[in-house]
Amino acid sequence: IFEEALDTYGLPLELKYLPIIESALNPSAVSRAGASGLWQFMLNTGKIYGLESNSLVDERRDPVRATQAACRYLKDLFAIYNDWSLAIAAYNCGPGNVNKAIARSGGKNFWEIYDYLPRETRGYVPAFIGASYAYAYHRQHGIELTEAPIPLATDTIRIDRLMHLGQIASTIDIPIETLRQLNPQYKLDIIPATTKPYTLVLPQRNITQYIANEPAIFAKDSAYLKEYINPANIDKKRQERSGTVYVVKKGDTLGAIARRYRVTTAQLMRWNGIKNAHKLRLGQRIRIEGR
Repeated sequence: IFEEALDTYGLPLELKYLPIIESALNPSAVSRAGASGLWQFMLNTGKIYGLESNSLVDERRDPVRATQAACRYLKDLFAIYNDWSLAIAAYNCGPGNVNKAIARSGGKNFWEIYDYLPRETRGYVPAFIGASYAYAYHRQHGIELTEAPIPLATDTIRIDRLMHLGQIASTIDIPIETLRQLNPQYKLDIIPATTKPYTLVLPQRNITQYIANEPAIFAKDSAYLKEYINPANIDKKRQERSGTVYVVKKGDTLGAIARRYRVTTAQLMRWNGIKNAHKLRLGQRIRIEGR
């Protein structure tokens, strides 16, 4: 996804390492400042670059749409500075802060304005260089690839009616958690295709199965959408699915919750004051920081 978009916009392919620094490649990551998604767009910047954000959809979390928006933003920043180290710094802290650092230092590249940048940005470009090195030379350091946590062979279906991901998971052989991982932009599991079409990403192996069972999937809309289309339930559902607070359900384990939000069990225990990872109670609220 990253390489195709960067190539389309004529940008250096090495920029694919930026989301590693921004979000640790977690499309549902949310920063303390409110930036969201793989590329950590702030709400207003996302809207400037065409990313929809509302109660049901946050396209900052859409891997494809957000990557295309990030490419346009990076291209605009490079047009300002004609220097990739400055463009990358501006991606992190905004062009206003970079312009101030240039004015105060008189410098013309990242290292010359280094001391005048925000602390986080001073570490940002070196972190990008570090990620580039680690990716290129991981084998020399004994770091090997692990199995991908999501299906890598996927395809896209065009959806032009209101649909709940549960309609799909309950009809064909796809766990709802897989659907969520492949479609993280749908905050409450709803594809709100009432006035315009939206996309649904599925494992390639399930495309034919989905098409064959589409009438049965559509037939379940009233059962799955009844509680969600009631405005009184929107806030409750958003809180449960946002990642900020998770409500423990039957069969949940702390390890499974940690894997869902791509954090560690130790982090969940620390954030929630949990001393015994094996003792969860139904209805317990688990806080996930930075998500």
